[in-house]
Amino acid sequence: MGPPTAQAIQATVSPEELYNVLCGAASQIPDQVKASTARLKELFDIPGAYDVLQEIAATKSLPLQVRIQAIIQFKNAATGHWRSRKLFPPEHKARIRERCLTFLDEPDDIICTCNALIVAKIARQDYPVSWPGLIQQLVGTINTSVEGRYNGTIPNAGLILRRSLEVLNYVLKEYAGYKMLTGVKTMGQLVHDLLQPLQAHYVRLSSFIPSLTPASLGQPTTVENLRLAHLVFKSLSRLTFWAYHRYTCCNDYKDLEPWVTELFKISAVQLQAISELRIGLVSALGPEPYDLHTDNSLSLLTRHVRIFGKLFRRMQRDAPSYFVTLPMCGDLVLYYWSKVVQATTGSTDQVEDSVTVVYPVRFLVQGMALFKDSLAQWAPKKKDGSTNDRVLSKEFVEDAVKILVTRFIPLDPADLEGWMEDPEEWVNAEEKENDQWEYEIRPCAERVLMTLAAQYPQFVRPLIEQTFGQVVASNAMDLPSIIQKEALYCAVGRCAVRLKDSIPFEQWLDTALVAEAQVTDHNYAIVKRRIAWLLGKLVADECLNANNPKLWQVLVHLLQDEGPGSDAVVRLTAATAIRECVDSLNFDANVFAPFLPPVVSVLVKLTAEADTLEAKRRITDSLNTVIERAEARIVPLMGIVAEPIPRLWTAAAEDWLFKACLLGTVTKLVESAKEHPNSLSALVVPLVRECFNSPAQMHLDEDAFALWQAALRNTTTIDGVNGAPGLIDLLPLIIQQLSSNLDVLGTIVHIVESYILLDAPRILQMCALDLLRAFDAAIKQATLVNVKQMMSALSLMFQISPSGLWGEALHVSGLFPAFVRVLEEDKLETTVLAEYVYVIARIAVADRQLFLQLVSAMAAAQNVKEELIWEPILNQWWNRFDNMSEPRLRKLTAMGIANLVSTGRPEVLDRLSTEICNLWIDVFGEIKEAQESANNDPGLTLYWDRPFEQTFTDAEGTHEFQRRKAFFESDPVRTTPLTVYIGARLREAEAACGGGAELQTRYLAKAEPLLLKQIWDALNGTLP
Repeated sequence: MGPPTAQAIQATVSPEELYNVLCGAASQIPDQVKASTARLKELFDIPGAYDVLQEIAATKSLPLQVRIQAIIQFKNAATGHWRSRKLFPPEHKARIRERCLTFLDEPDDIICTCNALIVAKIARQDYPVSWPGLIQQLVGTINTSVEGRYNGTIPNAGLILRRSLEVLNYVLKEYAGYKMLTGVKTMGQLVHDLLQPLQAHYVRLSSFIPSLTPASLGQPTTVENLRLAHLVFKSLSRLTFWAYHRYTCCNDYKDLEPWVTELFKISAVQLQAISELRIGLVSALGPEPYDLHTDNSLSLLTRHVRIFGKLFRRMQRDAPSYFVTLPMCGDLVLYYWSKVVQATTGSTDQVEDSVTVVYPVRFLVQGMALFKDSLAQWAPKKKDGSTNDRVLSKEFVEDAVKILVTRFIPLDPADLEGWMEDPEEWVNAEEKENDQWEYEIRPCAERVLMTLAAQYPQFVRPLIEQTFGQVVASNAMDLPSIIQKEALYCAVGRCAVRLKDSIPFEQWLDTALVAEAQVTDHNYAIVKRRIAWLLGKLVADECLNANNPKLWQVLVHLLQDEGPGSDAVVRLTAATAIRECVDSLNFDANVFAPFLPPVVSVLVKLTAEADTLEAKRRITDSLNTVIERAEARIVPLMGIVAEPIPRLWTAAAEDWLFKACLLGTVTKLVESAKEHPNSLSALVVPLVRECFNSPAQMHLDEDAFALWQAALRNTTTIDGVNGAPGLIDLLPLIIQQLSSNLDVLGTIVHIVESYILLDAPRILQMCALDLLRAFDAAIKQATLVNVKQMMSALSLMFQISPSGLWGEALHVSGLFPAFVRVLEEDKLETTVLAEYVYVIARIAVADRQLFLQLVSAMAAAQNVKEELIWEPILNQWWNRFDNMSEPRLRKLTAMGIANLVSTGRPEVLDRLSTEICNLWIDVFGEIKEAQESANNDPGLTLYWDRPFEQTFTDAEGTHEFQRRKAFFESDPVRTTPLTVYIGARLREAEAACGGGAELQTRYLAKAEPLLLKQIWDALNGTLP
């Protein structure tokens, strides 16, 4: 059979070629698949391709695999380009929408699922404006199919009904997640239009369920009936939850509240009936295996029970306070709990994660979760402090605790089997269970116990305390006793905060746990693993002091013990517990110091020995925390930690998370090596380099920058040690990153500053031009925040390095002309323009002759008069002065303009009698006022001369902090008395003009006499 012919399609894509390419893509020959996939991408850029593609998928006479390939390609590619008028002209869209509904009698599940997804995605954009009849057509088909199925007038009514319900469900799912107002309005209309018809269909389609028998489960019609009822309720539950969420959380669609309330009441009753029916059917069927139809029927019936629970849980999580007020809510929750209790009365094989057992785990977990989050409604005291009339009895609470601790919290045979088969994966799964407690029965049971302890401490505390005393006193070593002890220790840990006044944890540690950690019975590893977990939990919950040497004695033993009675699970759990203890608020590194060497050695060893990268990451996290909290005490052990890192890095390949952990380890080492700052550069440099190779940069650049920054801040030299690579070797890389990496530009600028602070002359001798070109490129693209950071970095560089190293590069790179252009355009925020003035002033303070050369060179390069270059600079110098809030920087601008005055340039001196003198008077006044305040109260600090520690808090405790402080203290702006400085510059200006009389006549004659008097009084006074 040949390919179809496109209907009335323009001659833009060949249906024959598209069909052949799809055949190649659906083949099992790798080369054909590769070539066909590439060609498909090209064809999809041709108008009309998607129309032909969907027609191929809809043509039942074509090979199934080709049709499947066509619908998958359409789903993956077409919906993302649906708005393109080039690829989807209006007439094509109309045909595609119409053709979507021809799949409602399609027998293949894959094709139908893809089509349902396609309809939902298109409907999100087109319904109701461009596809107004979609829902009406679907509902009409559903209604007709329901009737045709019962009266036998439509042969394939069941299939059509199933496909229509699947499409409707996907459309409702798409619109239920809509947050925009138009989508909410459309969904609201759908709820109003569909809730009554769907509820009526569900009543009709589910009416057969009460009459189910073990024999009828094996009939094909039962499978179809259950599937259809399930699909209707699935859509109905979406409507119900959407309406519930709107009137409880969004305070609209209040008219839907009575309907939701009534449906909840009906559902609560129906859930109990269907659940009891299912339990009876499974019990009557006996053990597996079942025939195919029976198995499918049970699966659908179990899923149907579970979808009720999903609806209830979503409603409870969404608005818990409203949920408990729904009619029959309390009865519903207690019914679920009764099934949890009932599950403990039968054999253990009745509780499994299977759809064919009496009590599926997921059903019980739903019941536990509903019970847990409803317990507050039965608490003895209400939130307002009043007494609650509806409370659970002491007997009920105690029985619940006993059931949880004896049946659901203990490890089961499957847990122990998984422990033995793959210890690392078992520990990984345990960690995940803590985050996914709503899906696993043991962690869910633990959370129910914690909630019971919080709501009913007067019942739970004495019971656990009594049981604790009995179990601790017992020395039984049989496996059931060991498993029960482990469960009790788990319960104690989960409820530790409620028990710390009842159980003497410190005494228990000293008298019992120290001894239990030494037990060599091979089964006792079960308890030892729980002891390690428990100690970490008790310290984290502040129920145990982290500075108890016995605590560290037990944990270190569990961490390094490889003898009988221990295994990898115990050691991995101990590693996590050590991290929790070390990271506690009251941790004292001096108490921990004797245990530091074995802990570090074993953690490094465990990292190397671990098979799974997830376990390696967990151990490395613990090691990083230990290094961080140990601080300088880690220095003697740095070699032990650093030595295996290159091997681990290579073995990690593309596990970026583990590599990030390793970078974190090296960063912590660098930060801790206070007195040995240069010993790790041989490790740091190659690691940082590798992080900026593709594809590593996408995943590791932030961690690499953090390491790079830490290394620079904590070192005293940029050179390597003993011929090893040094941080100087990374200089070209940071320059390249500065010019191109805008995502983390702020971090990059900080690193450049660190290089400048370390050895600015050396850096500039090597690459002044490249560095300033990189700044120029970055400034043109950066955000204003980053521009301000770069201006600050440049100002620092001009302050601490000789102008001969950067002057020429400043012109050749185009950076100085760029500064002037920004000042001339005057388009940036005033605070940013002020930053430009600070940099210009810093250049002027550093070298006034260089400044004149820069202006002259720029004028020559642009073939304009120098006056045109001076004008924007001097305009902004005065205009931005009032926007400068920091006195130190206002003084900088005053000194900068004074240095330019001394050159005798007429462009500058023309403003001397007005703008410049006013600027100086302002700064003089600030300094005088601050000095008088300090004289009146010697305890005050001059606000224009604040200590360095108050102006810069980053990198405190590092070598860079001291470097930065030294440059701050030696800054001419701080050390130079302003009046003396300006007086000297004015005398130089007089000389440049040919004497004081000439200066007076040409530039000061028009000045206000009072202004000049204030200037001379200040210059002749004693102001700093």
